[in-house]
Amino acid sequence: MLLVNNYASSPVKDFIPHTALGILLLIIAVLLAYAGICRSLSHAQLFSSVCLTVSALWCGSGLVHILVGQGVLQPSELRVSLVPGLAAFTLALLVIGGVAIAVKKAVLFLIAFCISLACAHQIAGLSAVGFGQSATAANYLLVCLVGVYFGFGRLLSIITHGKVEPPGTGLKKKAELETEQNQCSDAVSVCLVMNLLSASVLACPLLGVVPRLSVGHVPWLWTAGVFQLGMCVLFYRAMDTLAATFYGFTAILRFAEGYSALLSFYSIQPFSPVPFPAVFSVLFSILAVFSCQKSLVEGLYQLFFAAYCIAIAAQPQGFFQGGTQGVQGAIFVLSAGMLLMTTFNMVSTTMIPTGQGCFKALVARIQGLTLRAHDKELHAPHLGYSKYADAEVLGHACSVLAAFAVTATVGDRNPLSVLVLPWVVVAGGGLQLLCGSVAFARGKTFESTVFTLYGVMWAVWGLTRYGGLYGETRGFHVAVGIISFMLFNCLVTVAALFLNVAWFVYALTFQLILISFLLDAVGSLPYGYDIGVTIIFGLVSFYCFLAHIFNNTFQSPQMPLGKALVKLSGVGGGADVSCNRPDAVIKAYKVKKQAEDRPMSLWISSIKQLEPVRHLLSPLLLDFMEAAWPSSISMVIPRGPWMDTFGLGDAAKHIGTPQSIAIRNPDCSVATHLINMVGPIAVTSANPTGEADTTHHNQVYAKLGKKVDGVLCDGPSPENIASTVVDCTKIETGHIGFFRVGLVPKSKVLQIFEEVQMRHRHGQTNPAFEDDVHLSDIQRDKSFVMEDAAESGRGSGNSTPSTVAPEQSPVLRN
Repeated sequence: MLLVNNYASSPVKDFIPHTALGILLLIIAVLLAYAGICRSLSHAQLFSSVCLTVSALWCGSGLVHILVGQGVLQPSELRVSLVPGLAAFTLALLVIGGVAIAVKKAVLFLIAFCISLACAHQIAGLSAVGFGQSATAANYLLVCLVGVYFGFGRLLSIITHGKVEPPGTGLKKKAELETEQNQCSDAVSVCLVMNLLSASVLACPLLGVVPRLSVGHVPWLWTAGVFQLGMCVLFYRAMDTLAATFYGFTAILRFAEGYSALLSFYSIQPFSPVPFPAVFSVLFSILAVFSCQKSLVEGLYQLFFAAYCIAIAAQPQGFFQGGTQGVQGAIFVLSAGMLLMTTFNMVSTTMIPTGQGCFKALVARIQGLTLRAHDKELHAPHLGYSKYADAEVLGHACSVLAAFAVTATVGDRNPLSVLVLPWVVVAGGGLQLLCGSVAFARGKTFESTVFTLYGVMWAVWGLTRYGGLYGETRGFHVAVGIISFMLFNCLVTVAALFLNVAWFVYALTFQLILISFLLDAVGSLPYGYDIGVTIIFGLVSFYCFLAHIFNNTFQSPQMPLGKALVKLSGVGGGADVSCNRPDAVIKAYKVKKQAEDRPMSLWISSIKQLEPVRHLLSPLLLDFMEAAWPSSISMVIPRGPWMDTFGLGDAAKHIGTPQSIAIRNPDCSVATHLINMVGPIAVTSANPTGEADTTHHNQVYAKLGKKVDGVLCDGPSPENIASTVVDCTKIETGHIGFFRVGLVPKSKVLQIFEEVQMRHRHGQTNPAFEDDVHLSDIQRDKSFVMEDAAESGRGSGNSTPSTVAPEQSPVLRN
């Protein structure tokens, strides 16, 4: 399309109208972004970086063309609007293309390099009428030819089932893609390109390339913000809380910069109050310090954004001042260097040093500080929900920003001119809604409710109070809306009593802010009350932000968040590993008519439930459990004094043998939910000994009848294959055995074990286990036989009935 448009257009008339061209570019940009995200999830990182970068290029330029076509911009303003963005993408694609040719990715090199040259020639054509259009078209012609060649090659490979594959068109197999490292580097590359884009737009007025920021630059800045928000979600999916928080912060800046540029369309001079950017600089500084654990270069890079916020606070007109634009010039250079290092390290075996490991070495020298190892269970999804990292760090930081933003005094100024609206609506509203959606995806109902409710409140209040509508809507109607929010927040505050002190104080102080909103709406606000309560809420939010980022970084010490103020019987059972009903185990054993050589096994919902006895278990065994579970794998481990922790008394003899015990973490959300509620449970199959396994709850009723207290139905089981039972009694010698090969193949289990062994040989042992006591005096015996029904899949309809003994009573699970 761009090829035909550039060849057929003339200085007098464009072949494709601006509006049509912009819409078509947006459609193509969306398709490219979809392709890039799909390949990002499969770890084809360089391909993903190219797709997402080009998508952002055509998204921003398409929006500019739409503004011109709709008369918002004059055709003469096209050069001023396009040049800063095109300059950034010229450099970004040139860097990505250079990395592609360095790692022999010829197709990606040609695409990135030719689009980069096309952008450069388009800049020349905008600067000199009639120059550069043919050269731009020629570059896009080469892109078309490469794309056709690659597409034809892939189609030919698919048709011939891989027998015919033209050079350069091969794709890595899924197994190979999943073993690549730096799984989120492509998202980092795209975010760096967006920082490069924003810096180019803001630094161009300082260099005299454009006269000043204008409405034509809004598409570039807001495109950068939208893409960084999208990458923020990918960072949470990749369990990278620090990167998600940082680029969430930069997305807020992008939207605020675009808002300032938009005000020029209405001839409004923006005014930047001091409190907000000063607080923002503190948050950036803290984040930069903790980001040094990833690399020193990244921490230093983030410090420049703290300097950028200080520059905004130092000058009342914010983004329109030379100091702010000068810092953005430095960020432009640094972003280009970071893009080169990140993209090269992403795909090359030879790494550019970035100072990795320095933070860890420094912490190791400080007594009392223990760095938290990368723990898969730290962000384990609740009840089988999606795998995302915790979003509390960003959520509380956004509360800090929104709180201190509303302390600004508008006075006699136009509310739109005071830079409060983007901070409150984007930071307090949009980003908190994103954090709420991430928490909801993880199954964290309370956190999701809080962030969503507060996000809506900040967005509504910001648009009403600082959007120019407040003078018309103040009074009864606004008061009714605020009262409804207060009622909802009362429920949140009561629920926080059952969580911890920090959340309770957080919800309670927000209730004080809502009271100030209500008093302001009815015209009865005491002088200074609103500023006082927002500062208190901001400080509480700041403590929560600091506590979460500190506790996610360090194993010890931990910043206290407090315990639940109210506890109810039966709540939180999953965290307590003590079974106070040994009679339930005995009853389940008798109901089953268990033979003496077929003992019951122990099921847990996650490895965290073994935390009290962790020091008595082998580090290799614990790492093997982490790698293999949840799954249909039962592990036979040595019996030892750690069994006394569960408080089973004499009933413990029915679980395992005197020498060993089978333990398992099932891959079933229903079973996991049950175990989360009641703690570890004693389990056996739901059928009398010697009879066939049951695969439906009706079969359980037929065989066991009224001998059990209840049946938890999860639908019929489609599988009738037993679990794989692995002998881990001699795991410290480097060997495992098999009592039974069931649903999980023997080769898969051995592959997992070899990967864990390989990490241990390279010294990648969890540091929390280094000083632990190893179990050495336990007799190891392989005389363990167990009867266990099939367990496979996740979710309903994928599990076999089992008789279990939790704290309260024996339960049959189906």
